[in-house]
Amino acid sequence: MPNKNKQQEIPSQIIKAADLADASWRPILLDGLQAMMEENPAYLPTLVNEDYLPSRGWMFGAFTQPLPNVHYVLVGEGPYPREESATGVCFMDGAVKELWSEKGLSKPVNRATSLRNFMKMLLVTEGYLSIEKTSGDALAIVAEKALHPENNFIQTLPDLQENLTRHGFLLLNASLVYRPNVPPLKEAKAWQPLLQKVLCALADHADTHAKTPPTLVLWGKVAELLSSIPENSRFPKAISEHPYNLSFISNPVMQALFGPMRLLQKQDS
Repeated sequence: MPNKNKQQEIPSQIIKAADLADASWRPILLDGLQAMMEENPAYLPTLVNEDYLPSRGWMFGAFTQPLPNVHYVLVGEGPYPREESATGVCFMDGAVKELWSEKGLSKPVNRATSLRNFMKMLLVTEGYLSIEKTSGDALAIVAEKALHPENNFIQTLPDLQENLTRHGFLLLNASLVYRPNVPPLKEAKAWQPLLQKVLCALADHADTHAKTPPTLVLWGKVAELLSSIPENSRFPKAISEHPYNLSFISNPVMQALFGPMRLLQKQDS
């Protein structure tokens, strides 16, 4: 029996989603999807017949960042469980727009615990807040400054994402989809063959160009998720608790990593 074309074995809906990735990633993603098919032939065909997030073909949203531009890989657990929020980009909640209000952080940011603590970590690290006072009047004073155009603060979550992208972040989830009937860690396990191909490509690119591989930024349980992938050992790492923990605000590893980037400031293209 003649061999089937490997690409045709991958559901066409998934291949179409991969077309939205940067061209530097497309062959790697197809290779990773084929590895998933070989590891678990039923997974992708089953997936495309169910409802999952992100919708709108955004499964590979993280991969608009070209491979040669990647200096950091921030790995999240999985997409947000809400359609407007899930964009295929880890940690960036599509439902959040404005960052500031007259009283401090905006209501959407305050409701998103991890984002709120990430913002406070940046404010502390960049010297706008004291670690002893990260809310109330102290935060309102910072917000007043942030809302003033002359002070050059970013204003929206897309602004923050753009700054992270400029610094070379690949904002990737360990699982590229969310389904309410599948535990996130189980979902992530199915995507490990693709994640392995992604990490291998990044490490090989660094070796070819005699560069240090990108830094893996791992929060909480994600570090455990990646521990079973052999390529994990080829990367430097910055590891911390998940940002939903208050202690994240004062984490010295995260402060040392993000502080010099000045992510709260508008930056030139």
